[in-house]
Amino acid sequence: MALKRITKEFKELQKDTPPNVSAGPIDERDMFNWRGTIIGPEGTPYQGGVFFLSITFPADYPFKPPRVTFTTKVFHPNVNDGGGICLDILRDQWTPALSIGKLLLSISSLLTDPNPDHPLAPEVARLYKSDRAAFDRTATEWTQRYASVA
Repeated sequence: MALKRITKEFKELQKDTPPNVSAGPIDERDMFNWRGTIIGPEGTPYQGGVFFLSITFPADYPFKPPRVTFTTKVFHPNVNDGGGICLDILRDQWTPALSIGKLLLSISSLLTDPNPDHPLAPEVARLYKSDRAAFDRTATEWTQRYASVA
């Protein structure tokens, strides 16, 4: 059942890719391991960056969420050093009605609107809340250093 759903979502993503995100299997012989891509949203410190994600589907997908982590380093209150992402739909708010396309858009939206009140990186969240200019400088610097394709 999981393989059927994953294959269906892959075909839908190929046909109608949401803006600034993409995803697909690393190797089409293994549909449970994907690589995702998010283009840094305009008007954010992540603008111009290309961020890669690891997406691993569980055997009971879509009843359980995929495991998604950033493989590109990102300076963000809701992303830890290991690339883990603090997003409710990756945990307790997941529903089978969601898709990988919607999930990637939610992660992209998190880049636009961080949630410093539920951080995975408390020091980054403190900086975001106390000195937004310093946060933006550091996030921009990391984007240029780790997510630049130029």
